[in-house]
Amino acid sequence: MKPRLLDLFCGAGGAAMGYHRAGFDVVGVDIEDQPHFPFEFVRCDAVRILSVLAEDGEPWPAASWFDAVHVSPPCQDHMRGGSHPVHGTAWMLPASRFYLQQQHRPWVIENVPGAPMRADYRICGCMFGLTLPGMRLERVRWFETSWQGFEMRPPCQHNGPAVSVTGHGTTAYARDKLGRNPTIAEHRALMGGIDWMNRDELSQAVPPAYTEHLGHELLAALEAAT
Repeated sequence: MKPRLLDLFCGAGGAAMGYHRAGFDVVGVDIEDQPHFPFEFVRCDAVRILSVLAEDGEPWPAASWFDAVHVSPPCQDHMRGGSHPVHGTAWMLPASRFYLQQQHRPWVIENVPGAPMRADYRICGCMFGLTLPGMRLERVRWFETSWQGFEMRPPCQHNGPAVSVTGHGTTAYARDKLGRNPTIAEHRALMGGIDWMNRDELSQAVPPAYTEHLGHELLAALEAAT
């Protein structure tokens, strides 16, 4: 039987797909409908689910057991540069950590550089060969883990035009480097084969390669705990 992972603030399922590829059965939870989420999905408030798990309760009627929890709280208020309007969701990351620490399952928190968290793993697309001819994915994400994981990796190598899949279109920086706007097909390929999302969903997604890697680390943590 595969281990079962609860993916909170799941969005359209980029992180979930990576954990699935690593060997987990995944159930996603988000406060918004996610019609493109590729696995079992429950619409619910993720923070409320965490508060129930912290009390060793059943997160929703007939919910199955879970071996591990991943959370991706909204990142807008943690983005560097101050160019983003206040989103009002910054509290969700520390609240998620508080509840995660009250329950017994291994956990992973994902967010952007500069978020108030410990960066046990710093992952970017260049580390997994997420490239196309003439461009490579620049998308750094931090991961804090219950097992305080650590690994030695070379720093990012962005040789040639680096494209970040953000917002609702192409950044001026990417246009200047490439001389054009990348297509949505190119964005999907750069994100590691995410072919089920629209442009807005892609802009919020975690590339599956990131959580496939973290999923193997998580499996090792689960095995060590038995």
